[in-house]
Amino acid sequence: MSPRPYQLGKRQDQIDESRRRVIDAARSLLAEAGSYRAFTVDAVAKKADVSKATIYYQFECKTGLLEAVCDALAEAGGMSALAAAFTTPDPTAALRLFVATFGGFWDVDRAAMRRLRALAALDPEVGAVISARDDRRRMGLRVLVGRLVEEGAPKSGIDPEDIVRVLHVLTSFETFDGLAKPDGPLSAVVEDVVNLVEAVLR
Repeated sequence: MSPRPYQLGKRQDQIDESRRRVIDAARSLLAEAGSYRAFTVDAVAKKADVSKATIYYQFECKTGLLEAVCDALAEAGGMSALAAAFTTPDPTAALRLFVATFGGFWDVDRAAMRRLRALAALDPEVGAVISARDDRRRMGLRVLVGRLVEEGAPKSGIDPEDIVRVLHVLTSFETFDGLAKPDGPLSAVVEDVVNLVEAVLR
């Protein structure tokens, strides 16, 4: 009997473990205080105790690593629940669920989130990753606002795109981070954000 399947399985486990270590190291570096220039592939490799070649093999580039970090944050932050917002029949309830889901997501690693958002303004590679994800949030809001418009929720004469633009700001990390207490959970201000969103719709 060939041992090859076992060996391949063992090697895959080692690759998966190495990948987890790299992502954890990247998140840890993002959460640490210090220079924004400190977040480099070299620094992540050193912290994860792997070679740079390993990182490039697994993630291809710094952008790929950042995408993996964002995916890990999304998984830990329960972003899979977002799908329910688009299947909830009541569009207002759907929007509340959308806000609550992002409240949980932004809260999963406040320090890393804050640093990622700040880095996005300084580093084009980080900026591209964050911008693409912000665009997805905007697209989701556009769908939900479209459903509200169909039901005549916002006042007539208001451009739906103006509503989307305001809601995009209200559901951002920066809004949750600014409203929450410095040492408090961001999820604690979900109701505040919901109230602001509903005020916009009124």
